[in-house]
This record gives sequence, C-alpha cells and structure tokens, in this order.
Amino acid sequence: MPVIAPMPAARPAPIPGQRDGADDTVAAGTTVDHLTETYRAHYRSLLGLAALLLDDTASCEDVVQEAFIRVHSARKRVRDPEKTLAYLRQTVVNLSRSALRRRILGLKLLSKPMPDMASAEEGAYDLLERDSLIKAMKGLQRRQREVLVLRYFADMTEAQVAETLGLSLGSVKAYGSRGIAALRIAMEAPV
Repeated sequence: MPVIAPMPAARPAPIPGQRDGADDTVAAGTTVDHLTETYRAHYRSLLGLAALLLDDTASCEDVVQEAFIRVHSARKRVRDPEKTLAYLRQTVVNLSRSALRRRILGLKLLSKPMPDMASAEEGAYDLLERDSLIKAMKGLQRRQREVLVLRYFADMTEAQVAETLGLSLGSVKAYGSRGIAALRIAMEAPV
C-alpha cells in the first residue's frame, strides 16, 4: 500500500521589504548537503575521538553514526554551519559516555557465577572426615585440645593462646606439638 505524505502547508507570500530572518538562519548551513560533506570530511577524526573513549571498533562506529543521525534530525537547531562539527564532537562524547554507563550497569547486573558445587560423594567424605577429626580431638588431653582449638580453629597466635589459658609460651608449643602428633596417629588408624 503506497504511503501518501501530506503536502506542506502553503506559506503566505512574503511582504516586500520584510525579511523572514529565522528561515534564513535555519537554512544556512544546516542542509543535508552540508551534513553529508561534514560526514565525508570528518568521519575518521570522529571515529578516532570515539576510539579514545571506547575500546572496540564496532562501538566506535555505532557511536559516530548515531551522532550523525542525531545531529541530522536536530539540524534545525544548528544555525551556524561552522558549529556543526562542534555539535558532532559533543554528541560523540555524550554517546560514548552513555555507552560506557550501559556497560558498567550491565556488569553490575550480571549475576555472579555459582561456586563449584561439591558432589554428594565429596560432601559425604568431608562429613566423615570431620566426624573422625572431632572424635580424635575428643581423645586428646584437655590442654592439648584447648591449645589446638584456640590455635587453629580460633586462629590465635601462640602468645594469645598462652595469655588466654594462663600458660607459658613454651607450654603452649609443647601441648600443640604433642596434640598434633596424637591427632596424626588417631587419624591414620583404621576405624
């Protein structure tokens, strides 16, 4: 089906001696021919500007083409033909900023990958190992157990363990080494 465009409204005839200044300034330099020439002359330099702001060539080309489209659609607001290039440069910068903002937002919204899940067998093995460690820890002397729990599970230094238990630093080291030796023997023994 053919599309029928409406006819432009008829303008009243100009009054002799009176200038319609607004039409002259809009028509000067904002024509499609002027934009086409600007496109041909400055496409590469605008592409270089976008390349300084963005990282991939496809995005740079998209930004520059979008800038020309936007300036073309708003060409009636560009009254001075000398400012067309300045408008284009500013539009390239603004569109590059918008593209970067969208990327950052997209990265923030990406879901974080799930950590590797252990298989059921691994979980059962870890549970058995933990149970045997708890059983072996219960078989230690009370001071050895206290030193090992504070040192390795509470992540305290030997000096902090000594202060907490009211022992000398040498006693903490002795209880710790004897406790680890006893755990090694208990964990290696067949159940």
